[in-house]
Amino acid sequence: MLHIDSQAQELRMSQSTKTAILVIGGAEDKVHGREILHTFFERAGGSEASLGIIPSASREPGIIGSRYERIFAEMGAKEIKILDVRDRAHGEDSYYIEYVQNCTGIFMTGGDQLRLCGLLADTPLMEVLLKRVRLCEISLAGTSAGAAVMGHHMIGGGGSGESPNRSLVDMTMGLGIIPEVIIDQHFHNRNRTARLLSAVAMNPDRLGIGIDEDTCVIFEQDGVLRVMGRGTVTIVDPAQLSYTNQVMVGASDPLNLHNLRVHILCHGDRYHLQQRQPISPDIEDRVNAISDSDRLVKGDE
Repeated sequence: MLHIDSQAQELRMSQSTKTAILVIGGAEDKVHGREILHTFFERAGGSEASLGIIPSASREPGIIGSRYERIFAEMGAKEIKILDVRDRAHGEDSYYIEYVQNCTGIFMTGGDQLRLCGLLADTPLMEVLLKRVRLCEISLAGTSAGAAVMGHHMIGGGGSGESPNRSLVDMTMGLGIIPEVIIDQHFHNRNRTARLLSAVAMNPDRLGIGIDEDTCVIFEQDGVLRVMGRGTVTIVDPAQLSYTNQVMVGASDPLNLHNLRVHILCHGDRYHLQQRQPISPDIEDRVNAISDSDRLVKGDE
């Protein structure tokens, strides 16, 4: 049994050191367990991490950047720089670009996603970051506005508390880090279900992902999403959408969406991005545990 536990622990430790993209719904715990922030810290190298904090979405980037700098310093990061991009010229700054070329993790804070995209989109700094993320050379995290910018299409703003309709959501271009998704954050906390449904109706080739506060979706290298945190993640899959009236009705008229698939995931749940299927943790872990046990017993024999 000790042999099995040891191997399982080694597997978890190996997984925790891989680079990943962490998409956080906002208002993550910064005081107590800091589970989500600590996971980013570990995925970015732990005590050997060289971190860059981009607070550009915030109206007070100096204050917000310094707050995260203190948090990651307390965790023991080797190096931390605040990349205080306040105009597009900073996106061409050789100092910032060189740091992103060599650091192990980038954290984008909350604020205004339109401001963040306006400062970073199509800059040399963003090109370097995108290249390194796609080569799995760096971990990237974004919270709130930093989460909203992840897709090719982005929710720039909108309302809540209504039936789904086109006027409920303002769509624009994101940073294209995870092109196939549309992210909405502070999801159930701000009653944004209808807003995400409206966005998906207008972009039925994208997967809608709504993330609650203090909740994170970890996009792994193998295409599997893993959920952590105290809330839920809502996945809206329009792959089998059979009908919607969105092109035929007025902007404020209610939308219909037929044959839509919706999944609600919570801490520990997983979802395969390409296969568009949730992975049951209980069944898979039970099967893997039995297989590992059989293999180790036979090996001991």
